[in-house]
Amino acid sequence: MPTTKAMTQIPHEDLVSAERGQRGTPAHPIEHFTPDSPSSRTGASNGQAGGQTGVLSRQGTGKSDRALKAGDGRPPAVDGGSAASPHEQGRVQRGAPTSPSTEIELKLLVEPDQVPVLIDAPIIAAHARSKGTVRLLKDTYFDTAAGALRQAGVTLRVRQCGKRFVQTVKLAPTEPDIALRRGEWESRVASMAPDFQALSPLVSMGLNDVLAHNSLEPIFTTEVRRRLRTLRLPSGVVEVAFDSGLLRSGERTAPISEIEIELKSGGTAALYEVALPLAEQAAVRPSMRTKAERGLELALETPPAVHWSSQPLPADDISLDDAFAQFLRSALQQLALNQPAAEDGRDPEGVHQLRIALRRLRCALTLLRPLAPSATLASLRADAKWLAGMLGSARNWDVFLSQTLTEVAEACNTVAGFDAVRQIAEQSRRNGYATARAALVDRRIGRFELALGAWVEQRGWRCNVAGDRLPELAAPAAVFAARALAKQHDRVLKRGRHFKHLPLEGRHELRLAVKKLRYTADFFLPLLGADGAAKRYARRLSRLQERLGRYNDAGTTRHLLAELAPDVMPASAREAFGAVLGWQAARLASSETEVRTAWRDFRDVARPWAGRRSAMDPRKMA
Repeated sequence: MPTTKAMTQIPHEDLVSAERGQRGTPAHPIEHFTPDSPSSRTGASNGQAGGQTGVLSRQGTGKSDRALKAGDGRPPAVDGGSAASPHEQGRVQRGAPTSPSTEIELKLLVEPDQVPVLIDAPIIAAHARSKGTVRLLKDTYFDTAAGALRQAGVTLRVRQCGKRFVQTVKLAPTEPDIALRRGEWESRVASMAPDFQALSPLVSMGLNDVLAHNSLEPIFTTEVRRRLRTLRLPSGVVEVAFDSGLLRSGERTAPISEIEIELKSGGTAALYEVALPLAEQAAVRPSMRTKAERGLELALETPPAVHWSSQPLPADDISLDDAFAQFLRSALQQLALNQPAAEDGRDPEGVHQLRIALRRLRCALTLLRPLAPSATLASLRADAKWLAGMLGSARNWDVFLSQTLTEVAEACNTVAGFDAVRQIAEQSRRNGYATARAALVDRRIGRFELALGAWVEQRGWRCNVAGDRLPELAAPAAVFAARALAKQHDRVLKRGRHFKHLPLEGRHELRLAVKKLRYTADFFLPLLGADGAAKRYARRLSRLQERLGRYNDAGTTRHLLAELAPDVMPASAREAFGAVLGWQAARLASSETEVRTAWRDFRDVARPWAGRRSAMDPRKMA
């Protein structure tokens, strides 16, 4: 998935200084292209259309197995020189990290039985230069028994391709609140055993001390059969790798069945020119999860990581066109990153963050709709809404079991029957997750994500903006932001009139309006400055949303408990059932003063966009 990504270098202070010419001294750090992850912060330059990678794609160093041989079978030259002889290559490169190249690729997950079908899919057959090649890749990932490398953000891998062995060292980002910075170095080694001398100059002195007293051990391995085919397309040249194999850690294994589409030349549109037709042939879906991440999860028996949203901070003068590209990339990135955790189900936050990503995405599309209405935009909104609905049951039962029922059971410990209710509810949660998993692997969602990624990269909305409104795309986004915030704020005030006397249904409608304003503010408030007024507005809006959310929780709980068929429950379970409803009713009654105060505080807060005449446009939004 292409998202906003940053080209940065590992700063010199992050590396251990080493004398030039020392064995194992790293070449210049790679400028590593990374997606706009929840921890990334990007500026306006990342929103430009030219030279961007796709929302679902990754950029990193070139694959070592592909770089090991030149066209004549000899190892490639370093720094663009002519290919050296095998003797010279071994003498010059062995043990010394090479200067890495960069790659942009899009990874697709596919069922193993579909791989043979896709290898000769029409898009492949029409543009392949040959039948391709087949390689067997064997990788071993190393660390100490206590995980010293992992804790330091270092990944160490040795790969065997034919008779050659390549060691790769990757450095993770050191500052989680800025764009991901990663260094990656490769060096020839003699065998599958890691070369400590090549590793030593790349890590801190403290870690060197740890490694001097703790041996490196294999943590997990991968064995992959890779079928490579090169395609020459109108928009560029791509290399398609069909990977089939296994991850292995001890007795535990996990299958590998992936397609990696790497851009060799041209624009990122070429990635989608291949991926979208493949999605019509089989149920493929994009993924940003690396084999290394999967291997660590397998070895440590941990669930996939959850990724929280972190809105990129656009520059004050960012154009509306670039701002929408950043917002959509950020939401799609969060969506892609959290799918493994949601599908796994062991961490309830996975489904939660996936739903948040979908809300952010739908909000951005809704904000864009008045400016650039189209059938494509409507289809994307419909797909996002469908997936959010399919995740709803799993999330509702997660909240009930991990929060509501637990809280009431602890407070009413003299009431029997909570265990019986939990046991019945657990089955409903399993059913909810089965529905969620079926949706996530549905062919519709793979096509949706790829279509959205291509639309964002190509700025597809430009084609549907009326001629007289095209200047708005190039204008500072703050103009549009002020209008959008004012419009949604007024809707909230209208919904909240006579708040004290609003019925529950009215408060529910108000909560929905507040939620839309919250996501709009998340997108646009940073454009209006980071002064006290903006922060105060965001705090009061957040507090009001939280207070109103309690009414939604109570209503959801009543619907969930009704699904459990209380009439056929044992008496003790019915008693617990009543305790839950009674507890929530009492909580709502006791918090009435709080919610009214939150409403008054929000109603009276200063609007950060008020008085900013330079940011206002007299025309009303369409």
